[in-house]
Order: sequence, then structure tokens, then C-alpha cells
Amino acid sequence: MSEQLTTIEVEEFLPHSPAKVWRALTEPRLIARWLMENDFQAIVGHQFQMRGIPVPAVGFSGLVASEVLDVETEKLLRISWRDANSGNSLNSTVTWSIAAEDTGSRLSLVHDGFNPDEPTHVASHRIMSGGWRNHVLPRLGQTLAELDSTESDSAELDS
Repeated sequence: MSEQLTTIEVEEFLPHSPAKVWRALTEPRLIARWLMENDFQAIVGHQFQMRGIPVPAVGFSGLVASEVLDVETEKLLRISWRDANSGNSLNSTVTWSIAAEDTGSRLSLVHDGFNPDEPTHVASHRIMSGGWRNHVLPRLGQTLAELDSTESDSAELDS
């Protein structure tokens, strides 16, 4: 059971090209629509912050400190993920992998680094597992669908 508590793994089919999914994962204004406000750049070594809602029960200040660890355009994005200000000792990694599949893309998310012996990590794992599955990835899908309905040859993505 402890092995399951160290990692969150979520896969989702998105009816969008890998290029479009990549843009949603790497353009700051799009990331803000489905995840959090941020100052992201898809450059290995870039340190950035994301600003969300504090969750005092698990020691989350609402500010995520991250660094871009790996970038393979339209294929893989890996970042570090830790609270910038709180007493929660979680220092984890989030990896998104994109693969072309049929008429769209298979997006895989792996969030690892949880310690099953640390109560705040167990609570964070539970909250984030539900959050990734039930809130964040559906909002990503919604963001991509809204872009489909408003863009013309990617013009909306460039504005």
C-alpha cells in the first residue's frame, strides 16, 4: 500500500493534437486557465511560481515553487513541485507525457515524491490525487475545447 501512496498516476485521452496539448501545458496564460497563475517558461532550469488557493490542513501556503527539469517539445515536461512557504516538507516532481493517439493525444501525468510515513504527505496525496483527476485535467480538457470553439487556425492561441 505504501508504494501506491508515493505516486499519483493519471492518464487521459484528449481529442486534440500533441502540439495543441503542448501549448496548453507550456503557455502561461493557458496554464492559468486550467491550473494556476504562473510565470512559467519551457526552459530547463527556469525557476517559476504558481499561485493557488491555500490549504492550511496540509500546510499548503497556496504558492508552489517549481523548476523546469526536462523539456521534450510536444512529448514531455517535467517540473519540481514544492510549497514555497509552508511547513509541508513535500518536495515532489510532476511529469506530463504526451503521445499521439488516433485522432488526438494520450496525456499521462505522474506526480511522485510522496512519503507514506509523513502524515502531511499522505493528506496531500489524497487531496492532489482527487484534484488532478477530478478538477485539473477536466479543466485542461475544457480549456482545449474552448480554444477549439474560438480559434481560427491557432489565431486565438497566439493572442
